[in-house]
Amino acid sequence: MKWRSLEESTVAADSRPLRDQLAERKQLIEKYVPEPVRAVHQRTVEQLCKSRMLNSVLSAGAPAPPFELQDQFGRAVSSPRLLAAGPAIICFFRGRWCPFCVTQLEAMNVFVSQISGAGASLVAISPQTVHQNQLMADQHKLLFPLLSDPGNQIAKQFGLVYRVPAEQQALYRRTFVNLSFINGDESWTLPIPAAFVLSQQSVILFASGNPDYTVRPEARELLEALQQRS
Repeated sequence: MKWRSLEESTVAADSRPLRDQLAERKQLIEKYVPEPVRAVHQRTVEQLCKSRMLNSVLSAGAPAPPFELQDQFGRAVSSPRLLAAGPAIICFFRGRWCPFCVTQLEAMNVFVSQISGAGASLVAISPQTVHQNQLMADQHKLLFPLLSDPGNQIAKQFGLVYRVPAEQQALYRRTFVNLSFINGDESWTLPIPAAFVLSQQSVILFASGNPDYTVRPEARELLEALQQRS
């Protein structure tokens, strides 16, 4: 699950803007993934947009729900403890099987020292199991906690969760994206990709959520939100 093309000759950290990296991923998928497969994913995105689920996503100014989840080492990580030390950036992602999620987290990895230098912490949350998070962190050399959110319980509180449509479930099964195994439950639910910046008072300073999983905020946007906090 490296999600690197044969044309990519280096595994060094990519310093390009995230939008450029994601655009490259889209081009590769258009080149190698059959159009009927891409059409299934596009229909899911369009259905989510029409459902107006974005109205339920927590926005800037809202209080953030507290959480305590396990990281990739099985250690408990709680939002109250994180925020006691400073503000926090939280990225919700779908899983290690998603090339756009991998690209985003690798891009965030480049900014870990800058985030730490701003007195903040970074965590990423997905429904995948602790073991899957451990594999992902090791494979992609991620320097921040990957938290397991069983059944998307915390993602639901942020207004991010949807059930994978039947035709997309069938496609995932055919392409060996076994969410029941990866996530450790039979719900077939996922979060839309989202990012939040939280103040030490657990107030959301910045919020970004998009049913289009190919669109993610730049790390610099999240850093700017940290720098603008009062």
